[in-house]
Amino acid sequence: MAITRRQFLQRAGMATAGGLFGPQLFRNPLLSQALASTIGDRYFVVLFLDGGNDGLNTIVPVTGALRAPYEAARLTGAGGLRIVNPLVPNAGPAFLDPNTGGQLGFHPGLAGLRDLYEQNMLAVIQGCGYPEYSLSHEQARSIWERGNPFGTLSNGWMGRYLEAPSSGYLGSDIPAVNIGDSVAGEYLQSATSVLVFDRLNDFGFPYDDYYDDDYAAKDALFSALHANAAASGNSFMQYLSGTGASTLTAAQQYPELHDQYIADRLSWSQAYTDSDAPGLNTSTARGLREVAKVIYGVARGTIPSNLRARFFQLHNGGYDTHSNQGAEETDGDHFLLHQEIAQSIKLFYQDLADMASGAPMGSGLQNLPDKVVLVVWSEFSRRIQQNDNGTDHGSQGPMLVVGGPNAINGGIYGNHPDIANTDDNGNTPYSQNNGDGFRSTDFRDVYGTIMKHWLGLANPSPIFPLDSTVGLLGDEYWNTANFNLPFL
Repeated sequence: MAITRRQFLQRAGMATAGGLFGPQLFRNPLLSQALASTIGDRYFVVLFLDGGNDGLNTIVPVTGALRAPYEAARLTGAGGLRIVNPLVPNAGPAFLDPNTGGQLGFHPGLAGLRDLYEQNMLAVIQGCGYPEYSLSHEQARSIWERGNPFGTLSNGWMGRYLEAPSSGYLGSDIPAVNIGDSVAGEYLQSATSVLVFDRLNDFGFPYDDYYDDDYAAKDALFSALHANAAASGNSFMQYLSGTGASTLTAAQQYPELHDQYIADRLSWSQAYTDSDAPGLNTSTARGLREVAKVIYGVARGTIPSNLRARFFQLHNGGYDTHSNQGAEETDGDHFLLHQEIAQSIKLFYQDLADMASGAPMGSGLQNLPDKVVLVVWSEFSRRIQQNDNGTDHGSQGPMLVVGGPNAINGGIYGNHPDIANTDDNGNTPYSQNNGDGFRSTDFRDVYGTIMKHWLGLANPSPIFPLDSTVGLLGDEYWNTANFNLPFL
């Protein structure tokens, strides 16, 4: 059976980007001089849609050359997935495909994001993907998390940012929080600590609750262990000392952020779990509430500076819609998933805006929505042609970037995939050839633009090696980076 070049490179163990751009590169003083300042008074949130979101029923062709092939692929009637009445924004930038000029619309479940678009708070980047796309959930997730389709880099793309010298983070720092039960693939690295929890209220050091009178003694013991490790002269022990002491302190102080948020913002906390509000009282809403708690505390300076997380990740599952996907009926699986993320994100930014309202001049809370950028991605889109009542694994789809109107440039960027011309899998092929107007947007250009223009890394190129690094040439590969996409 034929194998792809990716499989050949990985199985043969050839020199790849992982070998050419290993961790030592980021300790090179020449590279450090080429890198810019750190994130400053900003925050960055990653929201992963786990399972493969149907991009064609997320940003939907309404008129023009793309509508006819859309209607041919998506049926009406029982089990049909055709969106008959997409939501077209009434304000904000024109919601038109840059290539064909056709009108686009949102899935009706995305009313909350349509509202943000009308306020210039949403950028839609179409046709995002990578060469030789994978139809495996596990492999596709790993590629997106590492930001590297062909290499063997084990660290995540955000992890490589955190370990870069110019980021300014040390082993004793805790710059990131992941909502869940493990460190997300984007943040894997060995330079800093990452806090992981589902709920701040339940987070803390695992003391024995049956012997609470021993807490002080245990604190003293762990502090002594860290002090001994710091004084050992062994670099690895010193690293463990710094990370251990910071984690212990964070476990003691981060729950206070929950108490502070509840004391000051009880009505907002309750809004996230309002069971009468469509899309809320969901895992995404509750996860974003935890992010809001941390941002509120960090902006107020509640915890030590080295523990102030500014990078976040959360995920929402259920997007593997092989069956019962639904169209625009309000009880359809895809409608409910879209409604959940749209309403949760909208409420999150309303919460941030309220935090900033009346904030003292120069405080960390002032202009807070303009300090927070959130990116939404999924490991792949879905097949263009529907199956009986769902969709199979696909290739290119839209990425969404949300932020305050002074943080991002709202609008439509990138070309809608050419759904009239699909490959043998029934998916739209990746291409960097703009001759036909359907040039793909490589997801690494989106990541690199965020890293350069929001996270302050002047040259993201070492973090995202081109495909030519491993000898993959031609228009079907990513050999020219564009880290200046105009959404930021």
